[in-house]
Amino acid sequence: MKPDFKSIFPKRKTPATLLALAFDGSKLDGVVLRRANGALQPLQNFSVALTLDPLTGAPELVGREIRNQLDAANVRVRDCIVGVPLKWVLTAHTELPPLPEADAASLLQMEAERGFSSDVATLQISSSRTPIAADKKYVLFTGIPNTQIVALEAVLAAAKLKPISFALGISALQSPGDEKSNGVLALAIGENNVGLQVTAGGGIAALRALDGTVENENGRRSLNTDVISREARVTLGQLPAEIREAVKRIRIFGPRELAQPLADELELRFEPLGLKVELVSAYAPNEFPATLPLGISVSVAFSLAARALTEPKPPLEFLPPKPSVIEQAIAKYSSGRLGTTGLVAAGIAALVVLLFLFQEFQLWRLRSQWSQMQAHVGQLQGVEANIRQFRPWYDTSFRTLTILRQMTLAFPEDGEVTAKTIEIHNGSTVDCSGTARDNLALLGMETKLRALPGVSDLHLSQVRGKAPMQFSVEFQYGNGGANEN
Repeated sequence: MKPDFKSIFPKRKTPATLLALAFDGSKLDGVVLRRANGALQPLQNFSVALTLDPLTGAPELVGREIRNQLDAANVRVRDCIVGVPLKWVLTAHTELPPLPEADAASLLQMEAERGFSSDVATLQISSSRTPIAADKKYVLFTGIPNTQIVALEAVLAAAKLKPISFALGISALQSPGDEKSNGVLALAIGENNVGLQVTAGGGIAALRALDGTVENENGRRSLNTDVISREARVTLGQLPAEIREAVKRIRIFGPRELAQPLADELELRFEPLGLKVELVSAYAPNEFPATLPLGISVSVAFSLAARALTEPKPPLEFLPPKPSVIEQAIAKYSSGRLGTTGLVAAGIAALVVLLFLFQEFQLWRLRSQWSQMQAHVGQLQGVEANIRQFRPWYDTSFRTLTILRQMTLAFPEDGEVTAKTIEIHNGSTVDCSGTARDNLALLGMETKLRALPGVSDLHLSQVRGKAPMQFSVEFQYGNGGANEN
């Protein structure tokens, strides 16, 4: 079993300034975004046409071309989030019954192996769960071939960029985690196709790249709205009834000259079915948990960067996990090629030394923090001591009045038994003296008093006379004084 170093070396946080790159055919859009004081500030943005394909071109050449474009836009940020093309993604789906998470993971592994036509070991897989009836979940598997992920990583390395996430642009435009995304069919118009995504219940239920929907005649693009409408109907028809019935809106993202005719056509076809068609031309004021600049236009690159800076992680992640330096060293020296007893022992010794150094660093940091807060802690301890000392003087339970009320309930209303003096000691010991018409009236009062909640150890300490009778009674109320510590 591999050692778990996550608790020792925490995961690297998302940087405050981030470059977002969105690949769409030969087009590359980029935005540099910074988060500061709860606001998002765009620093640079650009849109260029690449002459080389990231998948088929030599990584060094493609990376150099991207680097030249970044230099031309005066971009110096290395950390980036990349929006991978939707056409790279393979999908499969299954239904998950109510199971413990360990059993669910095993079942999903088998379903993924059965759902994809290729070996799952050759894919970078991510999944999303959408709740349906009877605690079941509809699971969408998405996978990108490892060869494409490796090619993209090589291109980014040649461009001197460090990716922190590979995500989908359409999922950044219409985030499934947003409450407004419940029951939405999103359409994103790209350079060569239209992306389709269905979100419901906080998950992604469907993802498709609709090829053959963008036509280009003499440099003028147009949409085949009949194909888009038909494929949207087919996609909805393939979903479980619970998800299909939850879809109430169609949201269209893209340039207005293409999105508006598509919106008009879909209104005629889908609004009679109860689906409202929306053309997204601007971000909502609460689109992200941060303040947006005025007049910002909707784009995949901006959405990718904004989501990465304001949300924990994308709904679908395709960047392979990177082992730490120590994990790489352990894997290298335990492979058998260079592994010897001496090297293993040296590695263990080095690891122990590192752990002790880390422990010393933690102790030093904690001592430093304690020295800064020691004075404040002393003040708080003094306040706490005063609270303990003076709390009985500020009792809000009205214990004495409660005891008097309970005794009033025990004494008869006709005056057969009356109290002359009542003394309450320490909020719990009660002494009462009075007169009773006869022994029968006194016994009735005693019986009622014993039956009251909180009364214990009751006894008549003194009885004199016969008619009338003088008596003294003593009892304990509750478990002790008020506000005891």
